[in-house]
Amino acid sequence: MLQRRHILATPALLLPATARAQAPFPDRNVRYIVPFPPGGLTDIMARLVGQKLAEIWSRPVVIENRAGGNALIGADAVAKAAPDGLTLLAITMTHAVNATLFPNAPFDFRRDLTTISVLGSLPLVVVVNAERNPARTLADLVQQAKTRRLNGGSSGNGSPPHLGLELLRRAADAGDNITHVPYRGGAPSVTDLAAGNLDVMVSNLPECIAQIQGGRLRPLAVTSAERHPLIPDVPTVKEAGQPSLEMTNWTAMMVPAAVPAPIIARIEADTLAAIRDADVSRRARDGGFTVEAWDRARSLAFVTEETARWARLIQEAGLRAD
Repeated sequence: MLQRRHILATPALLLPATARAQAPFPDRNVRYIVPFPPGGLTDIMARLVGQKLAEIWSRPVVIENRAGGNALIGADAVAKAAPDGLTLLAITMTHAVNATLFPNAPFDFRRDLTTISVLGSLPLVVVVNAERNPARTLADLVQQAKTRRLNGGSSGNGSPPHLGLELLRRAADAGDNITHVPYRGGAPSVTDLAAGNLDVMVSNLPECIAQIQGGRLRPLAVTSAERHPLIPDVPTVKEAGQPSLEMTNWTAMMVPAAVPAPIIARIEADTLAAIRDADVSRRARDGGFTVEAWDRARSLAFVTEETARWARLIQEAGLRAD
């Protein structure tokens, strides 16, 4: 009898473990941390993808804007989150730059976080206030930079708009005539440019397209290799005579590096399904993005390459966190 009871009890004892192993992911709400204010390019893409993931998972995906610290605060929160896959991080090129610009950051970008997918990319646009700045071409702006002081805004130290300003300063041989004014995100800096409180920005397209279309900002050039379909009359920087300004920004999803491989694989598959959804892709393109939707292997290699690329530029230009 004792032996029979043991045999009968064994499956019952195994049930809780089996149930746990087969538990659906996610089994709770998911946090998707955006380390910038609402309205910026990272926020726009995260909300598009997060909304679709919520449908796929039948669980809320809560967008949490944790701006500040040059996007380090939000990234640090994810790097130190429980490795259960329930905390996602939205990043841009800024984070690849931060790995060099902030060597004493409270987390290690290369070690503590891992990439799920590069979701989309986009050009930047050299823009000025349409009413207060007479520059009609990039050549006009370069001449301004040679002869008077300009205040250039950005979404933070080491952000793509900051690096774009640095490339503009070097191309114009402007010395100290371009003063960098960092903000806590792209949206507030574009708002200040439209209000006339700044002279110029090299802005992410999704963050300034509404102001361009509304006539408040004047686009002088796009930093991509080809013209952009949303502003087809705006020349590329190469066409405008400044090929050294060519650059592309991007946004990706990351999770804590310690998340188990099966959960990472599930997040990857569902994220790719979300960004490749016809409606999500269309809305992203309407916002100025090129949809990339790269798998994890390609995305990991790309982010590693970008981190190394911008480390070289930072060291050559002697850039420092202001």
